[in-house]
Amino acid sequence: MTEMTMMRREILEIPQAAARFLDGQKAAIAEAGKALSVRDPSVVVTVARGSSDHAAYFLKYAIELIAGVPVASLGPSLASIYEAPLKLEKAAAISISQSGKSPDIVAMGEAARKGGALTLSLVNTINSPLAEAADRPIDIAAGPEKAVAATKSYVNSIVAGLAVLAEWKGDQALKAALAALPEQFEKALACDWGMLLAPLKDAQSIYVLGRGPSFAIASEAALKCKETCELHAEAYSSAEVMHGPVSLVAPRFPIIAFSARDKAEASVAAIANGLAQKGANVFLASDLSDGPTKLPFVATGHPVTDALALILPYYSFIERLSLARGFNPDAPVALNKVTETK
Repeated sequence: MTEMTMMRREILEIPQAAARFLDGQKAAIAEAGKALSVRDPSVVVTVARGSSDHAAYFLKYAIELIAGVPVASLGPSLASIYEAPLKLEKAAAISISQSGKSPDIVAMGEAARKGGALTLSLVNTINSPLAEAADRPIDIAAGPEKAVAATKSYVNSIVAGLAVLAEWKGDQALKAALAALPEQFEKALACDWGMLLAPLKDAQSIYVLGRGPSFAIASEAALKCKETCELHAEAYSSAEVMHGPVSLVAPRFPIIAFSARDKAEASVAAIANGLAQKGANVFLASDLSDGPTKLPFVATGHPVTDALALILPYYSFIERLSLARGFNPDAPVALNKVTETK
């Protein structure tokens, strides 16, 4: 019997990790939500890299959709290299990092606080420089993550951000969806995306599509293709792909389209269906599939958590694909668990 990879074990732990955070960090969630309510920021800025930046991108859409507050990503080099002061007196800043110790992320977190922002950090290592640099540090409580490719820390970073958002805005529908999320995650893990293995085992390139929060999921999915499978993948908004990138879509070109049960679902499905009609090998997570191969999904009852749940069956698939392509998903070549950029 083949030994289970660390990545697989950590994927399977995602429901428990989410429950652990939601049950154990209620006080921190309440304090952060209250602080945001008091500050009433006119803008939110985010600081992150890699999978953490994709978590921030997901939270950008969630905050803009639910709070109506614009969100912008700050380049960490603004602080670590350019030493540029920023005027953030009316802002809140959210820094996200699994380790909490990448020098450029820490520098930007410190600079945001110095610039007047209310600063929050979402970290999986609460005793870390990034946590110390924040007004409201939050332990995402994902537990030790040993595989190089982030999975449960990515999901818990989003769960943490959504929990704070729900508290900030008093959003009862989102609070209820989050409370049910561990159970929904278990159902999502049971969704089998194995039909993707054969077409992607020898693929050289792939497009990953989405829109709104599901585009943030597509961005994370594309990164995992590169990290674990050495498979070139590009993430696009399902609208943006038609503005040039579609020129590279030849017959049998593989495309995965992520779609939540939200206002963008019909739009994503329409693009996916059209690409399938042109001969592309399209896989779509929606009941609106008319040509693409349908990927099973879990409807969580909330559009934002619907999008998040899509990453679980994808993670399970990409770990299998990595092995099928002859790689070790626990230790991608040339990558380290903690990337300390300056």
